[in-house]
Amino acid sequence: MFEFAWLWIFLLAPLPWVMRFILPPADNGEAAIKVSFLKELEGLAGRRARARLPAWRQQAPFALLWLCLLLAAARPQWVGEPLPIPATGRDLLVAVDVSGSMDYADMTWDGAEVSRLHAVQKLFGDFIEGRRGDRVGLILFGTRAYLQAPLTFDRHTVRIWLDEALIGIAGKDTALGDAIGLAVKRLRQRPAESRVLVLITDGANTAGEISPQTAAKLAAEEQVKVYTIGIGADPKQGGVAGLFGLNPGLDLDEPALKAIAESTGGEYFRARNGEELQRISDSLDQLEPVEQKPTQARPAIALYRWPLLLALLISAALVVGTLWPPEDWRWPAWMARLQKERRP
Repeated sequence: MFEFAWLWIFLLAPLPWVMRFILPPADNGEAAIKVSFLKELEGLAGRRARARLPAWRQQAPFALLWLCLLLAAARPQWVGEPLPIPATGRDLLVAVDVSGSMDYADMTWDGAEVSRLHAVQKLFGDFIEGRRGDRVGLILFGTRAYLQAPLTFDRHTVRIWLDEALIGIAGKDTALGDAIGLAVKRLRQRPAESRVLVLITDGANTAGEISPQTAAKLAAEEQVKVYTIGIGADPKQGGVAGLFGLNPGLDLDEPALKAIAESTGGEYFRARNGEELQRISDSLDQLEPVEQKPTQARPAIALYRWPLLLALLISAALVVGTLWPPEDWRWPAWMARLQKERRP
């Protein structure tokens, strides 16, 4: 079936004539005189004067050009019959801690020491893109929690947002409760059997307006299953960092993360290095998809290129007609001009 996506574009059809009526006429700065001996002047000049076309013939090419541009802007398309698309999968939000401690380089990835956030970006980027059939979203939290990417089937864009996350972009502290609360708010409108939150952090709750216990209770009431991941190497008591209590590994609140997971029907995971983080990703990847209400899609073939091509050809013809008037196309006129130029 043929249709226009933006049919209202045709309301702009009278715009050129309206503008011509409103704006004052342009002055080209050339003087014009009326003479009664036009034929004598044509004989002296060796060419005929160009006859003035009727107004409607002068405007016809420009009107056709404007019509072609309107047709292209209205997005003509050929729409096929509706096709059912089974929607299977989960609505999965990934909440990533971007507080200051996530910059601590105690994780290993491909044999090199990397920061905790870098390891999460490398591994969970693949995890997000591999969730075929799932709606995936991204929450970044520090002192506050922000929805970086809403639930969407565009997993590649969500991965880009994760890769571009920066330490401290949401503050230096950790608001676990606010992150869970924001996830519950976004998931509560989705089917109850498909609500999943993956919470990744390396610390304890130090900020926010909602406590993790209250947020976990809300998640359980809304049937949001929370999988918590505690990231970071085991605390090292030796060395300068351990001597002065600067090791961020000491801040991880494992009892709270375990309680959040247990109260919502999820599971707690501990990631001390890249290999353990990989195994956690594999475990999460085993989440069984849930049948959801099927949707329909109608394939559409865009046809705007054809009126746009016609507009381009008309524009080229108008330019050629201005640079080389039609009276110069005749063979005698061309030969006469050439002979005149050859005369000594």
